[in-house]
Amino acid sequence: MPSYLILLTLFAALLHAGWNALLRGGDDRLWSMSIMCVAIAAVCVLIAPFMPMPARASWPWALLSALLHVGYNLCLVRSYRSGDLGQSYPIARGSSPLMVTCAAAIFAGEKIELRTLAGIALISGGILLLAISGGKGRMPNLRYPLATGAFIAAYSVVDGIGVRLSGSALSYTLWMSACWGALMPALYIALRDAKSLLRWRPGLPVAAAGGLVSLLAYGIIIEAMASAPMGAVSALRETSVLFAAVLGYLFLGETLTIGKMLACAVIAAGTFMMN
Repeated sequence: MPSYLILLTLFAALLHAGWNALLRGGDDRLWSMSIMCVAIAAVCVLIAPFMPMPARASWPWALLSALLHVGYNLCLVRSYRSGDLGQSYPIARGSSPLMVTCAAAIFAGEKIELRTLAGIALISGGILLLAISGGKGRMPNLRYPLATGAFIAAYSVVDGIGVRLSGSALSYTLWMSACWGALMPALYIALRDAKSLLRWRPGLPVAAAGGLVSLLAYGIIIEAMASAPMGAVSALRETSVLFAAVLGYLFLGETLTIGKMLACAVIAAGTFMMN
């Protein structure tokens, strides 16, 4: 995997950790994610008409990805409710790279070098070690975190295939994200109502900003998957959990235990093996 793609993907992981830190304190995460998607859809609809249309063969993949993103959002919200965030989120993120690697081999015919596979395994193992060290002496309900990881893997592989058929990573990202950005608030309105979605809340600017950062972060990931192995890109993306641990320590007053530092070292070793 070229060094510039590794650096771009790590930058996307840092952005991903940043918007997650912004939203971590929100009480109503379903609303926060819906506002994020409103912001994403608005920006994409403004820019997309000035870009070439993605190739017709990529549209089914873009629409499927939009649906999978909505499923991911719902599963993630349920994971937050059912368990300790310090465990649930790393389990969801750490389980997905190995799923992506296997699915990409089956559905996209990807072959991956042994060194890269070892790096993916180390990153996933380090992230799961963070889940253990971030817990309170007990394991959470694994059903929703693992389901969330499966959705991450599914939309990652779908987007990896879709972007390679599209002819333009940027156009694919904009149109897929516009569909996703429209579906999520529509689902919120169906589950609740439009009035509560549009009512002003103190967290609205933060949620909207988080949506724009998320769009930039995932756009970089889609660009990387256009030419690099999906499993490797996915594993590097999930180093966002490492950045989240460091940001939590520096800015949110969270404890950086020996277990967390060991997990971060394992993730860093896996990242080094990708080069």
